[in-house]
Amino acid sequence: MREKKARTLAPIHTLLAERFSTRAFDPERPVLFGTLLSLFEAARWAPSSFNDQPWRFIFWNRFYDPDGWQKAFECLTSGNQRWARNAQILVSSVARNHFSHDRSTNRWGGHDTGMATMALLIEAQAQGLAAHVMGGFDPDTLRREFGIPEDFGPMAMIAIGYAGSPDLLDPELAAREAGERTRESLDRILFEGSWAQPVRDRKSPPSV
Repeated sequence: MREKKARTLAPIHTLLAERFSTRAFDPERPVLFGTLLSLFEAARWAPSSFNDQPWRFIFWNRFYDPDGWQKAFECLTSGNQRWARNAQILVSSVARNHFSHDRSTNRWGGHDTGMATMALLIEAQAQGLAAHVMGGFDPDTLRREFGIPEDFGPMAMIAIGYAGSPDLLDPELAAREAGERTRESLDRILFEGSWAQPVRDRKSPPSV
């Protein structure tokens, strides 16, 4: 897999630093079923409120279920279809919107499904796979085509496969693929003690 390592302000694990959302997938290299199962096993062990495990995943394999894969592919926005056509696996992450123990609303269901998805992404990275999460899809069509119950909400679509050459992409997407990874600076997302309060310098011991 191509290296596109994040430039971090503090050391982080290599799996996190090297994970990125490629758009260039190898259309021919197969993902073995056992390898794919490892991704969902990693998701299974994610934390959740009340250990309710609200996540569900549906996957489609382009090599073994081309008709189902095509129907899932057609739920994607045209922008995502430009590159996701080469991914072998498409996945829908789905969150139950109530707790199983008392049927009360679970407002953390989407959050917990996101954590399970992140576990899947990191396992994919560890297995040498590429994975790209997409918000651009039609949840109503997905629900109708694949029988998703009303008390579950589609959260995202995920393309999975082995990374391929950026030459497979059109010029605009190839340029974006080659671009540097960027994130908000740490001081924009991390506060100490109160909202918008900067983190204090810990290089010197606190005064007494």
